[in-house]
Formats: sequence, structure tokens, C-alpha cells
Amino acid sequence: MKAAVIVFPGSNCDRDMAVALRQAGADVTMVWHKDAALPAGVDLVAVPGGFSFGDYLRCGAIAARAPIGQAVAAHATRGGYVLGVCNGFQVLTEMGLLPGALMRNAGLKFICRTVPMRVETTDSVYTGGYGPGQVVRLPIAHHDGNFVADAETLTRLAGEDRVALRYVDNPNGAMDDIAGILSANRRVLGMMPHPERAIDPLHGSTDGLPMFASLVAGLVAA
Repeated sequence: MKAAVIVFPGSNCDRDMAVALRQAGADVTMVWHKDAALPAGVDLVAVPGGFSFGDYLRCGAIAARAPIGQAVAAHATRGGYVLGVCNGFQVLTEMGLLPGALMRNAGLKFICRTVPMRVETTDSVYTGGYGPGQVVRLPIAHHDGNFVADAETLTRLAGEDRVALRYVDNPNGAMDDIAGILSANRRVLGMMPHPERAIDPLHGSTDGLPMFASLVAGLVAA
């Protein structure tokens, strides 16, 4: 399985993402934001966490319009898989690949800690390695992780089983306790928690491992 990890000025989880994917068995290429095309044969594009372009204008707004952005959007339109974590989730909403937006945390403070969340659906290559309703502990590190959407969108996400993860004790005020959502074809996942920071006992949690194992296995099988 071939994966591309996009790197923007200000990305700080790109290498963590690459390590997690390689550990799960993926062939990973780092792709600079000024590149106009993805490597040939890429199955998965990962948009990592960080503070792309210093979060100027809005988090993810400039990154979404970088040269590589069109290639990522085209990859998703063709049915390719895209994983956006933290700032990556913000970028995907700015691209229009996922609905809603990520706003300032309700407490107006940066939050950096490991929090519990519930796996709401296992019907995706990302979450198939977990049990339905399983509570996992993953780190968060964001100032703008408060997911907001209109009532119609929230109803559609719930009705179509597209809420991947919900916070157990909502740390940022996100609507409907949403920590991660899937696209309509279930091939694009945006999530605020960092599974790549929970793959080694030294991290304090290995609850991110099943996500990468399930993802790579699912794409290899496909």
C-alpha cells in the first residue's frame, strides 16, 4: 500500500504520521506542498497535524489552496483515501472534502492532553480494527478543534453513520461531541485526535495502532 504524507510550512506531525504508516506496513513518500502532483499509484493521502502557514487567516485556509491541494482533491474525487488529522481535518473542511468547520475551543484555550473517545462506527477502513462503541484514549493538541455544522448536516452525519469518533467528555465544545467524521463514500476521514501519537507504549497509549493496522490491511486487500 502506497501512502503520501503532505508537508506544509508549519506541519509538525508529518514525520510522526510517516512512522505510524510505515510501522503498519505502508510505503510512504513525503510530498511538499508546492508539488503539483501526487506520486504515481498512491492509495492514501495523509494530511498531518501542525500549524500550516502559521494558522493565518483561518486554520487550514492557506494550505487548502496550496498547489498540492488540487491533486489531493482530485485523488478524493476519484475515490482515493484521505486521512486528515488535527490541522489536516481543518484543511479537509477548507477544501470542501468534509462538511462543517473547526472553530476556537469553547474554553478559548489550547488543549493538549490524552482524552477518551468512543468509536461510533466500525464501517470504514480506518475504524474497522476497533469494536463498536469501544472507548479509546488518544491525544489531542489544538486551539481550534470545536466542530460546528448546521442542524441539517449534523442530522445527516448521524443518520448516515458518518460520525467516526465522539468525545466521552467533550473537551472543546464540539457539536454532538464529534471528534471525527467520514465523507459520504467513507473514504475520507477527518479527526482532531492524533492516532499517530498513540502507537508506542512510551506514548502512554497504543490505541492508535488498530487504526493504522486496519487502514493498511484494508487498502492492501482492496
